[in-house]
Amino acid sequence: MKPSNKVRHLVLSVLVAASAVAVPALAQVSVNINLGPPAPLYEVRPVIAPGYAWAPGYWTLLGERHVWVRGRTIVQRDGYRWAPDHWEQRNNIYVRQPGYWQRDDNYKSIKIEKQKKPKHWDKGQGQGGKHGNKGKRND
Repeated sequence: MKPSNKVRHLVLSVLVAASAVAVPALAQVSVNINLGPPAPLYEVRPVIAPGYAWAPGYWTLLGERHVWVRGRTIVQRDGYRWAPDHWEQRNNIYVRQPGYWQRDDNYKSIKIEKQKKPKHWDKGQGQGGKHGNKGKRND
C-alpha cells in the first residue's frame, strides 16, 4: 500500500468511528404547545397623517410565551391596503402570518391639482412692489 492510501484509510477509519459516537448526540426532544395566542388587545388608533396607514398590534412568540407587539404607522402604498398580522390554525398548531400589502380593488386615485398663482401676484414685495403704485413711494 502506498503511504497516501494509508493516510486515506486512517482518516476514513477515524471519521467512521467518530460518526458512530456522534449519532446519539443528535437525538432531540421536541415539544409542541398547541395553544393559540390570547385575544388581541384593544389599542386606541391615533390620527394618521396623509400618506400613512395604521398597522394594528399583534401577538408574537418570544421563546415559549406570547408577547404583544404594539400597532404602528407605516408609509401608505397607493392602490394597496394593509392586511394585518394574524394567527392561523393548521391542524393542531397555530402559525403567525406576517402583515402584508394587499391590492385594493376599490382604490381610486385622486389627482390633486396645484393651485395657480393670482394674475397680479406681487412676488412677496408687498406695497412697494412693481404693481399697484408703479414704484412710487408714499411718504
